[in-house]
Amino acid sequence: MIVRYWNPIREADLVRRQIDQIFDGLTDFSDAIKTTWTPAINLVDQGNNFILKVQLPGITANDIDVQVTREAVIISGDRKEVAPESGQTVLYSDVRYGPFRRVVSLPEAIQNSQVAADFDQGVLTITLPKVEEVQNKVVKINLADPGKVVEPAADVADAVDQGADTDAA
Repeated sequence: MIVRYWNPIREADLVRRQIDQIFDGLTDFSDAIKTTWTPAINLVDQGNNFILKVQLPGITANDIDVQVTREAVIISGDRKEVAPESGQTVLYSDVRYGPFRRVVSLPEAIQNSQVAADFDQGVLTITLPKVEEVQNKVVKINLADPGKVVEPAADVADAVDQGADTDAA
């Protein structure tokens, strides 16, 4: 007689998969695209720029569409399912395939005409320069003529951007 013991880990995994299946049926249909998965993102404020990194493993640059407004970044595309090689059977897979769409709202306005992007090894890196009004501006004050403001030298602005201590100079 075989006695099976209750395995809480296996039961929890089964419940998680069942909940995932329920929510898969409730995905967003905005813009007539059924999203079946959502890529992970990382948005960092780098002073004068936001840096957005999007994890897109298994996707080529041709399968990605990026649109940038002053307030948001919209990334959409399609991850194509790869058929197993001849003689192989997939026993279990957590990889999601199909169309995706991700809208990232930005905390401040950006110069969308100055955006730069790089796609390397499944990671999309987008540099989003902030509009001039919200950038950290450094100006040098002319003490000989207190009413006159002089634009700083590039080395001063670079030192402040990099967090260097300029008070020591």
